[in-house]
Amino acid sequence: PKPDPSPKPISPVEENEHPTSQHNVAFYGLDIAVRVPASSTISILTNENDIASKWEDFSDGRFDNSLYDLLAIKQSNQLSDWAYLELVDKFSHDFFTNGNAASLLTAWILCQSGFQIRIARDSNSIIVLYASNHIIFDNSYFIVDGVKYYPLTKGSSNIKICNAKFKGETPLSLSITKEQRLGLNMSDKRTIKSSRFPNLSASVSVNKNLIDFYNNFPTSAIGGNPLSRWGIYANTPFSSESASSLYAQLKSSLSNCSTQEAVERLLNWVQTGLQYEFDDVVWGHDRAFFAEETLFYPYADCEDRSILFSRLIRDLLGLDVALIYYPGHLATAVHFNE
Repeated sequence: PKPDPSPKPISPVEENEHPTSQHNVAFYGLDIAVRVPASSTISILTNENDIASKWEDFSDGRFDNSLYDLLAIKQSNQLSDWAYLELVDKFSHDFFTNGNAASLLTAWILCQSGFQIRIARDSNSIIVLYASNHIIFDNSYFIVDGVKYYPLTKGSSNIKICNAKFKGETPLSLSITKEQRLGLNMSDKRTIKSSRFPNLSASVSVNKNLIDFYNNFPTSAIGGNPLSRWGIYANTPFSSESASSLYAQLKSSLSNCSTQEAVERLLNWVQTGLQYEFDDVVWGHDRAFFAEETLFYPYADCEDRSILFSRLIRDLLGLDVALIYYPGHLATAVHFNE
């Protein structure tokens, strides 16, 4: 997966140069403090000249501390590109009640953070467009110079796009390569037990803020290959809260097993400990789960089990896996060392 864009090498500006106050943003259980200008006027953004003038206002240094604080949160909480995009947009709309000013601030912060962003407008609204190397399902896009740009909010297809380019801009990635450090709100414990190996049992609890984040995460595929979409879910690591408890219980039950026996037991734990149901029945549409979602929701299908099983095999046994797609089915293959 393409790495996250490097944070812009920016330092906090002196408070006496641009006086600031503190603005608090609630984000998936985190209470995030961001410095903002002590005063910032809101203009009516009705045409390109108004937009250009406001962009210059943002660029005069008064929002540099906001940018610095948001990038610091991204780094310290290991936020993925998508989580950072959500955070920036939440902050902007919390700070500005004017929707167009908020959208423009979102575009400015993402642009200054290194992302490939374009600004568009229809007759009434400013629209933020972001580039991505991923196919994002169930979302319209606009092609500019051969690049797909997705609107952050759905709206009119009759828009004008400003195609100003910025040096070093990077498309947004939908991959999650690190644990997302969100606020903790652990669910009630749920016991998952193997029917064939009764001693293989684990009580699991999942961070509900993480579940909310996953619930808002767009379905996507890497590099134009629709079959890669399951890899995004399977390659997302467990949170430390879930892994530390679950893995200790499973390791204890597998301590005297050979590798083949351990794989067999984990397979049975996943296959018989989770109740099967089709996505169409539960959700009304196809939906793949991140591994921790499978531990949280009462039902799971073949792709959800395969993704969870692949995560357990890699983390607990250190073996390589491959997800195998059949029409209407997903399975996991395990690469044994013998």
